[in-house]
Amino acid sequence: MISEGDKAPALQVTSSDGSTVDLSSPGQPLVLYFYPKDDTSGCTREAQDFTELAGDYKKAGVKVIGVSRDPMKKHEKFISKYDLAVPLASDEDGRISDAFGTWIEKSMYGRKYMGMERATFLIGADGKVTRAWRKVKVPGHAQEVLKAASTI
Repeated sequence: MISEGDKAPALQVTSSDGSTVDLSSPGQPLVLYFYPKDDTSGCTREAQDFTELAGDYKKAGVKVIGVSRDPMKKHEKFISKYDLAVPLASDEDGRISDAFGTWIEKSMYGRKYMGMERATFLIGADGKVTRAWRKVKVPGHAQEVLKAASTI
């Protein structure tokens, strides 16, 4: 499990905008936010919140990428449906979420299952994780992350 102060894993992430980022050396501050599923209420709100602040993140020199296990085709539909300005990455094979420890056991109505933890990581240009948010609550989160990202 990745924590603050750790080096991000040496993984290549290709996002919906066609860019590829090496997490261990992104070259600019990077916000990597993990979310459970495209086109669900909380995940849609979170993507819209990051989209609303996309210009502010860009001004601060910070790249934002959302990550879920949904396939890229589903991401493309999600982006188009809500006119999202934040690129998304598909983690179908689970290598990214496994490396960050965000694929966890969950429980609903007494049934246990594996699912994506809503978590966000702020990675410096050098690949060092400067902040980690676990068990994220969506309201105000994108603004809180922007505030932290503006200081690195």
